[in-house]
Amino acid sequence: MEVDDSSEYDRKIVSFKDLGRFKLTERKYNDDSLNIYIARLNDLREDTLHKAKLKWTDYQHVEVSHLTLESSGRSYILIGVLYKDQRLKPSLLRDLSKELQLEAQPSNNYASVDDQLFLEDETLRVKLVGNHMDIQEVVTGLVCAILGHELENGTFLVEDWCFPGYYLKPSSVSSSLVEDGKILLISGLDLVNNTDEFSLDLLSEWITGMAGCTNVQKEEAAIAKVIIAGNSIRSSTKIFSHKGYHEIKSHDQLKIKEDVIAMHKLDAFLSNILNYCCVVLMPGEFDPTCNYSMPQQPFHPCTLEKSVRFKSMHGATNPWIANIGGRVVAGSCGGPIMDIMKIAGLSPLSSLEWLERTLIWRHYAPTGPDTLPIYPFFKNDPFVINEWPDIYFAGNMNEYDTKLVTADEGHAVRLICIPKFSETKTAVLVNLQDLTTQPISFGDRLT
Repeated sequence: MEVDDSSEYDRKIVSFKDLGRFKLTERKYNDDSLNIYIARLNDLREDTLHKAKLKWTDYQHVEVSHLTLESSGRSYILIGVLYKDQRLKPSLLRDLSKELQLEAQPSNNYASVDDQLFLEDETLRVKLVGNHMDIQEVVTGLVCAILGHELENGTFLVEDWCFPGYYLKPSSVSSSLVEDGKILLISGLDLVNNTDEFSLDLLSEWITGMAGCTNVQKEEAAIAKVIIAGNSIRSSTKIFSHKGYHEIKSHDQLKIKEDVIAMHKLDAFLSNILNYCCVVLMPGEFDPTCNYSMPQQPFHPCTLEKSVRFKSMHGATNPWIANIGGRVVAGSCGGPIMDIMKIAGLSPLSSLEWLERTLIWRHYAPTGPDTLPIYPFFKNDPFVINEWPDIYFAGNMNEYDTKLVTADEGHAVRLICIPKFSETKTAVLVNLQDLTTQPISFGDRLT
């Protein structure tokens, strides 16, 4: 029986608009008129107070600075930014005081039973006490409403609390018409350390339609965008103790050489795909880009000499928001979620659950700038979530996980944890129309 392999399928094309939220047009470091925490509080105060009034209808809102004047044993609502005091957090001052004799810091867990929680606004900070809130399930930088009353020692006894909640106002970037097509999510190629070229070649052939039967090729043609969510060059970096200038210099030279080789490999991988499909490339925490702080800016065009010539190539920021085929797609390369899990290291919540929490907290990177390096914004906080994404992802997670969240008003968002490709050989296929997902394995075993 002869097999008809003459079928041809046109590559799906969908509308695309990068919203440019995190593109830095200028860089200023000398304006201290307003810090980012106050900007964050100003952005979310009204919505948080509205949520609190709906939850606690019979209680009055009081400013933190007026708490003592109003206090008479009654309960009040306070609005402010949470600060989590943790002795295990890295401290630059502590490191400098040891004159570069660096001791190993706990890199994966900053949490302890001695952690303390405070609430602050523009003027004052008050210590929060009580057993009605789980300190391990919050992080520094969250705008929060607290219900409780002041004790004689000046602390504030918490009776209940709430956060801004989902952003459910109609989005100016959403579209009622969702186009037919799929997107493929990949992260953590780690080309410096990933020696399994077979899985990478198979991924390339699958995307370009060079692998699989007719039915498989039909599915491949439906992929309108490939989104590579960070750490394409590296997925980690080792921290060495201070042993001398020459040893560190030698290590840096080796790292640069490895990065250059991996960058050429990435360029070749991308240029092959770009002949057939559009690619969005996001930088990751360990990728060699012009800035380490979030929002990371796109790879410099000079680093990808072949790929940059294609119109189908799009360099994106980290984090990133775009409209693809009528769907609002937002996400990061996983740095904010991993940092949250360090801060709340005693909590059993999964990375997917923390991803959902950031929607409720209405912030893409709440732990910045306390433990997550971010650019020093002064007049506004661009990381505040002011849209309801249809697809919300975090890259470089340890395993694939997904969930469809539906708010009371019926708005749905597909949460996705994209696994590290270098370890799992797995990418994630997402249908724009029904938001269904499918993990695609390119290794010798299913993940």
